[in-house]
Amino acid sequence: MNEHGAEITSQRIFSWDELDAVRWDDEQVDAQIVTGEHMHLIRAVYAPGATYEMHSHPHEQFSVLLSGRLRLTVGDETREIGPGGGWYAPGGVPHGGEVLGDEPAVFLDVYSPATTWILDQFATGRRIPAGERTGAEPQG
Repeated sequence: MNEHGAEITSQRIFSWDELDAVRWDDEQVDAQIVTGEHMHLIRAVYAPGATYEMHSHPHEQFSVLLSGRLRLTVGDETREIGPGGGWYAPGGVPHGGEVLGDEPAVFLDVYSPATTWILDQFATGRRIPAGERTGAEPQG
């Protein structure tokens, strides 16, 4: 456990295909998480047409879009981004957007520090074991 109560991963090298996911059917999103001593790394997959709800949280976040397109808002700035685009959301700054086109939006988030509030969010989703996942798209 780290100083914030989050369990640190024992894996030093991993593949997303080997990790369980969590699914939130209402939001049309799947996510996976790896936790280190000071940060979380999250892979999120939003279905085509899904909304990345506007939200804020107490800790900072860096994200990079791997595939798909997003109309993204961070604070008072809104832009359309594609693969390789990224964003920084300081603690307390609202951010979110919508998936554009017919391709899922896949992005990586880094949150710091690694705290239990993110793990509590993951506890609200439905666990999908790695062997039962079908690929990049969320089901439902």
